[in-house]
Amino acid sequence: MRGPPTSNCPGWLMTAVAPWGENPEDAYDQGLVELGLGDARLIRVEGAMLPMGFEPVAPEPLPMGSLVECHLAIGHSFDGGTASAGVAWAHCKTPEGDSCSITASISTQMDSISTDELLRKNFRNKLASRDLEVLEFDIAVDEVTAAQGHYGVALAALILPETMSFQESNQLGRVRSRLTRAASDFRNQMKKETKSPVPRGPKRDDDINFNF
Repeated sequence: MRGPPTSNCPGWLMTAVAPWGENPEDAYDQGLVELGLGDARLIRVEGAMLPMGFEPVAPEPLPMGSLVECHLAIGHSFDGGTASAGVAWAHCKTPEGDSCSITASISTQMDSISTDELLRKNFRNKLASRDLEVLEFDIAVDEVTAAQGHYGVALAALILPETMSFQESNQLGRVRSRLTRAASDFRNQMKKETKSPVPRGPKRDDDINFNF
């Protein structure tokens, strides 16, 4: 088992709304300013896994021109419509005993309560797919109602300001064994069996309690 990383990867959750946009792009830009990212260069990343050593910290002002990685959810609305956006993170433990962190995000045209419920459901599915046990988590969801005749945006972000430097080896974890089977596994088995095997995905148990 690989030991804990010697350096941390700081990050923080933020939400913002902007209901007075002249168009969707204007509303989005106003939202970025409210989010504290108006002067940053953004790299929007996908995927559930966060860098090894992720640690939540209090929000900090970013220097002008900073290159910032963020997991960003964007909810758009117009003329009195409602939109919501949310992001969550969790510190987890694998069955092998390794520590890791994952994230999830969502945007909807629903209120913040319904969006929060959907985000938690999606997060539970991500945890179950990876067979992870939650140790600690946090969620941020916000809601916007666009002004009459205007465009609105709700933003939620997990901001990682220091990940765009060259990645160090201690920011990487182990290579885990496959949780699902590859196509080659089926082909090899079909050579030995007369019946076609039934592909199986990761086991999910709806009764698992992730302490949400």
